[in-house]
Amino acid sequence: MIMSVFTSACAQDSIQGLSTQAAPLAGPASHHTQALISRSTFMTKSRLTKIVLAVTLGLGMPMLASAKNNPAPSVRADAPDTYIVKKGDTLWDISGKYLKDAWRWKEIWAVNPQVKNPHWIYPGDRLILCVIKGHKVVGVDMGDGCVGVERRMNGSPEDNLNTVKLQPKIHIDPLNVAVPAVPLSAIKSWLINADVVSASTLKKAPYVLATKDRHVIAGKGDTVYVRGGNLVVGDSYGIYRAGEAYVDPETKEILGYEARLIARGTATALNSDVSTIELTDSVQQEVRADDKVLPEAVSNEPGVFYPTNSENIAPGRLIRVLDGIDTAAVNSTIALNRGEREGVAVGQVFAIYRRGALVQDSHDGQLVRLPSERAGLAMVFRTFAKLSYAIVLESNGTIKTGDELRPPVSTGD
Repeated sequence: MIMSVFTSACAQDSIQGLSTQAAPLAGPASHHTQALISRSTFMTKSRLTKIVLAVTLGLGMPMLASAKNNPAPSVRADAPDTYIVKKGDTLWDISGKYLKDAWRWKEIWAVNPQVKNPHWIYPGDRLILCVIKGHKVVGVDMGDGCVGVERRMNGSPEDNLNTVKLQPKIHIDPLNVAVPAVPLSAIKSWLINADVVSASTLKKAPYVLATKDRHVIAGKGDTVYVRGGNLVVGDSYGIYRAGEAYVDPETKEILGYEARLIARGTATALNSDVSTIELTDSVQQEVRADDKVLPEAVSNEPGVFYPTNSENIAPGRLIRVLDGIDTAAVNSTIALNRGEREGVAVGQVFAIYRRGALVQDSHDGQLVRLPSERAGLAMVFRTFAKLSYAIVLESNGTIKTGDELRPPVSTGD
């Protein structure tokens, strides 16, 4: 089954508009427009209820590390007391200004569990660093400084009054102006225009037999003839090009086959086992004979990302640099040989380790592998049964196919 991410109409709009504006950081995508409000006039509770979700980064006690081997996150010595969120920022970038380990952002954000989508922040928001009950936290300044941050963390009844102080200007904007966790433009094509399928799926899939005018290639507005399967007249389908197999370098197991969406079309006629499809959209390349026709199905993948630790996931390997050769850098997309069966989930962060070289010991002639060195960090943005896609968020050297991926370890003070 072909999986497609961001299935709601608003989510699709967010992806299509990535070149000009950011996508929502957190919470389910909404199809309608909501209000973004600056703060300092008075509004009644009934009116505020409709807009508050799009306004605030909710505030409340953050998750503080308690595990013996997982001390509280280390706040940078040069962390700013105040930071104004700018257009183009990502949550990862902002977190890196405060934490030595940006993937632990959730442990210092002040979050209010009573707010449905507490992690949205927007360009223009004023973030402040506070010390509350002995812990450093970051929250949005609503005009009342750290006192207000602490009050909202505690869910003070004072914040549930019928009047709330807001600034006079009200901006009406789509939800997709919120600051994203990562640069979504870097992963766009691998979120909605790619999939991983089994060998049996490819073998059984209907395929393009020929174009209407017997041209070698076809695009939007052209007609193609498809053989096989039971296509339904009036239904929409994706045209996919099968790619290379993903092979586990450790076990040699075939984890799946890459399938890239290259066009969309609608079935218009059925004659015996040959269907007619009108191409309604060209995505990446022209359609050719033998391209596969598969339905685009609803995905359970979220359209938002919360960076979290990948603890309890067995170390894996980088098996492919997507849209690359063998090397990756910041914002590159990569595939790793760990997937849903191993417990990998969207948002999990892995440390990338450059595999140590094999050297020959001059004393006994044995080949010895040198220790691996940390080379960067990557966050999973899409999972499949046996593998996952991730985006490289940090790199301090060349990252290559075959490098190791492990749960990150805090850098400490």
